[in-house]
Amino acid sequence: MEGLLQSFKFDKPHIQIEVCKLVGLQAKHRGQKRNKAWKRAQGLWWQGRMYDRHGKEYQELLDRAFNALFKNDSFRKALCATRKSTLTHAIGKSRCSETVLTEREFCSRLEALRAKLQSTE
Repeated sequence: MEGLLQSFKFDKPHIQIEVCKLVGLQAKHRGQKRNKAWKRAQGLWWQGRMYDRHGKEYQELLDRAFNALFKNDSFRKALCATRKSTLTHAIGKSRCSETVLTEREFCSRLEALRAKLQSTE
């Protein structure tokens, strides 16, 4: 997921493909090189299309990404193991203008997916 999130900072699809292959800190470090550019524009890209960071369509893109992740068995098992724990992301930022995914955007999506899992048990 980190590779995908960091790839949103790049406007060229061929670079996005390469960034999507990265994981964890490697992806995060690669994306840091584009922080000034996307923050100035407040725009993020996916497959040649720019999304307004503050727009509904960007939120829908994030929803699609998390829903795709939800198809992964390991992800679902790990999420299920959190049971009723309060989900936090201490290193996340809270202002949309400073990050591609705020702590609230992240945790609320995880909580919604967890609720979906628990309703099927």
